[in-house]
Amino acid sequence: MAARQASIARKTKETEIAVKLDLDGTGVYKISTGVGFLDHMLEQLSRHSLIDLEVQAKGDIHIDFHHLTEDTGIAIGQAVAKALGERAGIQRYGDALIPMDETLTRVALDVSNRPYLIWKVNFTRPKLGDMDTELFKEWFQAFAQNAGITLHVENLYGENNHHIVETCYKGLARALRAAFTLDTRSPHAVPSTKGTL
Repeated sequence: MAARQASIARKTKETEIAVKLDLDGTGVYKISTGVGFLDHMLEQLSRHSLIDLEVQAKGDIHIDFHHLTEDTGIAIGQAVAKALGERAGIQRYGDALIPMDETLTRVALDVSNRPYLIWKVNFTRPKLGDMDTELFKEWFQAFAQNAGITLHVENLYGENNHHIVETCYKGLARALRAAFTLDTRSPHAVPSTKGTL
């Protein structure tokens, strides 16, 4: 099986982002976006998915964190899609039910190359640290669109906004880990009756 690794460099007038990842890693990460809370979430994504992830990002955060957050999702999604190649041999589907104290979140996904996001997550605070909570949906949307993943994220209940968003990222991580696992019974076939994803 070929190495499932990829690097992406993305530069616009608003952001400059470099991503390197290995889908068959051990969850080693090196993250620097200039946004502390986003760094924390991407570290969780790497650790719980076992995807080795390096992200170096800078952008116009003197305006706000929107461009950097969205573009980081785009670049990581593009790297995932590149590393997956033809998507042969993968389990394709993944899901996770993640508790964190009073919070419970469900994530389900299909690595279908048909991007779609269902986001049923509400926050009661406008910010976590310096980050606007409305930007988390933007990150998940950008990631799903560029990775080619149908992604459903639903917070079933919870009170602490930090716990709510952290369970979303951990749920994504665990669902990706399941979906990206190679199928030993069908290691070379694309998991679709179409023969392609």
